[in-house]
Formats: sequence, C-alpha cells, structure tokens
Amino acid sequence: MKKKISAASLIMAGLIALGGCGSDAANSNKEEGQTKQYNIGITQFAEHPSLDAATEGFKKALEEKGFKEGENVEFATQNAQADQNNTQSIANNFVGDKVDLIFANATPSAISALNATKEIPILFTSVTDPVGAGLVEALDKPGSNITGTTDNHPEATGKTINFITNEIEAKKIGVVYNAGEQNSVVQVDQVEKLAEEKDAKLVKTSVSTSAEVKQATESLVGRVDAIYIPTDNTVVSALESVISVANSKKIPLFVGELDSMKKGALAASGFNYYDIGYQTGVMAADILKGDKKASEIPVELPKDLKLMINKKAAEEQGVKVKPEWEKIGEFFEGE
Repeated sequence: MKKKISAASLIMAGLIALGGCGSDAANSNKEEGQTKQYNIGITQFAEHPSLDAATEGFKKALEEKGFKEGENVEFATQNAQADQNNTQSIANNFVGDKVDLIFANATPSAISALNATKEIPILFTSVTDPVGAGLVEALDKPGSNITGTTDNHPEATGKTINFITNEIEAKKIGVVYNAGEQNSVVQVDQVEKLAEEKDAKLVKTSVSTSAEVKQATESLVGRVDAIYIPTDNTVVSALESVISVANSKKIPLFVGELDSMKKGALAASGFNYYDIGYQTGVMAADILKGDKKASEIPVELPKDLKLMINKKAAEEQGVKVKPEWEKIGEFFEGE
C-alpha cells in the first residue's frame, strides 16, 4: 500500500531543502572570507638594528590587528644589502608577484617601490624626508598609493647638537655619511646649520660603501672634537668600526638613533625604530581591511622622543659623566 504525500508536504520539504542549501552557501562564503590570504612584500635596504626593529614592529602591529603570519598573511622579505640597484629588482619582483601591499624600510627601498608601481599600496618607514625624496606631495596629503612614517623628528637632531656643543663643548664635529643616500644629505645639512648656530664647524667625510667607513672615520682623528653619525644606512651597517676608532682615540661619538647609541655611542636623541615600524603596521592593517586608502593616511612623525646617554661609552671615550645630565636625559647602562 502506497502512502500518499500531500502537495503541502512536498512544498515544505522543498523549502527546507532550499533553506539548507542557502545556509551551506552562506557558510561557504563566510569560510572563504575568513581564509583570505594576503601577501606582503617587505623590502629592507640594509641589515642593521634600527631597520630590523622597524620590520619587527611592522609585523607585530599587523599580528595584533588580525593579520597573522602562517594563518592569513605571508611575508616575502628581501634585503638589498645596502645596494640601491638591488632595491629596484626587489620592487619589480614584488609587482610581478602581485603582492597585496609593499612595506619599504628606508628611503632607497621606498623610492624603488614607488618607481615600480602606482597601484599596489606602499607603506614606508625609516625615511628622513618623504617630500624631498619625491615619495609624497605633502606629509598631510601624501597622494598616490603611498604613505608611512618618517624617522626625522624636528627636535631630535637639535637636542643632540645642543648636547655636543653645550656639554662636550665641541667646536669641530666630524660627520661620516654616504652622499648617495638622500636621507643622509638632508640630515647633514640640518646638522651643519644647527652647528653653525652654536658657533661650531662641521668636518664632513663621505663614503660609498661600508668597507670605507673605518678609513673615513680615521681621517677625522686630530681634526675634530666629536663625531656625529646620522641615520645613514651605509655607515650604521659598519658602526662597529666607527666605535672602535672613537674608543681608541678617545673621541666622543654621537648618533642619530637609540639603537646605535646602545651599541657604543655616547648619546643620541631619538626614539625606538620598533615603534615607527609598529605605527606603519597599523596603517597597513587599515588598508588591508579596506577601511582606508594610502592616499587618505597622513605621514606620521615618531613619538616618545628622548635623549639617552650611554655611561659605558662615555667612559670608553674619555668623557666624565655629569650627574646633572640626568635632568636633560636618561642614562643607559646596558640591557
């Protein structure tokens, strides 16, 4: 005996089936959204503590914003080894790979990235003069597909030069830098102007590779009262040789950022490069989420500026630490 099924029952069964199919499709779409993979190209100009810290901060910010390496984001990290020719090849390869975003760490890497693409979002950090380098139209209105953070705090260099001229009483300040790095040229010009305002003279020597740094530093011996090293990628990557000369010849050494100060410079006015990398990572997260475009995010300055004095380096370089320095800065006694 066959059981009769009413038309109403058939309609109800069909609705349930359709409802179930709709639910599966929604779940499938949701799962696809959750598993979207992002590819980020990281181009870093050189390997040294400040740039390394900035990259670390960039990744940490993305992780805290939900972009976790190995889960929904993959990083392709390339180091140019302080060779500007390499930066363009790296950027071109990222464009060819169609990455979702490029993180450019230092001025040469940022310039090459912008030369390679006007479509893929570019986030830069460790850039001294974004406007002068032609990366952005203005800090508050970057335009195009690029923005990021600058490592040139308007007060940092001035505080360091004041310390050199007022506390060390230096009248001749030696500077070693790579004239081929636009960010370094900008800083040296700033230092020269500030030194002249304090009746001090700048003695400049230029290098083109890290192998030349020690000899260039030795050329300053007997000619200067102190040495200042800007955030020059070529020189900072060979900072140990500068520190060696400064210690052996008892010349006070000053630098443009805190990581180099910790390695053996007497003092620096600056900030943690990890922090500006982190700031840049927050920007990147907003772009990847679709909340903002690069052109809508102003370039940011570093935060938490401070003067730090390395007691051990002072001793190595023949400088007596004054207790009153604690009122104008913080003492670094090792980590």
